[in-house]
Amino acid sequence: MTWKQVFTSTIGQKLVMGLTGLFLISFLVVHVGLNACIWADDGGKMFNQGAHFMGSMVVIRIMEIGLFIGFFIHIIQGYALTAYNNSRRGTAYRVNKGYGSKWYSRSMGLLGTLLLLFLIMHIWHFWVPSRITQDLPEASYNPEHHDLFSRMILVFQDPIVVVLYVLGCISLAYHLAHGFKAAFRTFGVHNSRYYSTIKAVGYAFSVIVPLAFAMMPVSMYLGWVK
Repeated sequence: MTWKQVFTSTIGQKLVMGLTGLFLISFLVVHVGLNACIWADDGGKMFNQGAHFMGSMVVIRIMEIGLFIGFFIHIIQGYALTAYNNSRRGTAYRVNKGYGSKWYSRSMGLLGTLLLLFLIMHIWHFWVPSRITQDLPEASYNPEHHDLFSRMILVFQDPIVVVLYVLGCISLAYHLAHGFKAAFRTFGVHNSRYYSTIKAVGYAFSVIVPLAFAMMPVSMYLGWVK
């Protein structure tokens, strides 16, 4: 398979989707772990320290570029596959061609679009002020650290924003419910025993991680985190 075929053929596109999908899943693990620091009940100190580390390390910043590239490729290939499958079958992107496929497996294009809009909102709220405009206040314990925690508190006082974030997390949950197992299946994991385990892990991941993300704005809006 040539490099051109990797990005243009159906098989190549699915391989790229699977690879970038697994890469983005690993990012979610790191991201949810860092964000969980808001529940340390220390006024955001642990969270701000973690955010400062992620934003100041050269290696992490280089990986950040790779992350954006991964998002871009995953999105483009996802739309390409959706368009191809719609033209062939009149249905949304899916790996399972059998009758009994879940609605979210047939709606990956729609779910991906909702996640793209959610991602743009999330970048605007947090990544732009911390990386581009750098207009975040200084942390009280260390003037060299940005107080991203207080920014989260401010953003999540708006109930409309909280609802949009929760809806984004619900879209993420359904996207992962299909995408997690589909990525492994694309790479040839078809053995019933291993595939059943991957499906179980995937379903657990698609519930736990989005739920944790959704509870962050809810906790701040309700005052559980200060």
